[in-house]
Amino acid sequence: RDNLLLFDGVCHLCDSSVRFIIRRDPEGKIKFTPIQSVLGRELYRRHGLEPEFPTAFLFLTPHGAFKASDASLEIARTLGGWWKLALVFKPLPRALRDAVYYFIARNRYRWFGKEDACMMPTPGLRARVVTE
Repeated sequence: RDNLLLFDGVCHLCDSSVRFIIRRDPEGKIKFTPIQSVLGRELYRRHGLEPEFPTAFLFLTPHGAFKASDASLEIARTLGGWWKLALVFKPLPRALRDAVYYFIARNRYRWFGKEDACMMPTPGLRARVVTE
């Protein structure tokens, strides 16, 4: 697997982010798995994160594993084009970038809502979801 994004499958903001990425990644460079899936839980744990309380994207690439704000920046790099402009934030201290990231993450259910279970993927997303 070249690039795999683990995301919170019950979070509306995360689901919208996945759909945003899919629309901007027509080559399908990024695949997805919900943290709540068997594979997602295993990988999330393997990288020292708790799948029962997902707090951050985890982006696995051939260059390493990235979480939180680093994951967002690496996704922008992978999408290429104008999205690489987001890398202007890379020189900011990770602690500052992650503080903003985790502030949004802590409030995402209240601000954007959540489902009781993982949402059913659209046909376009289904082709890019990795389950094993």
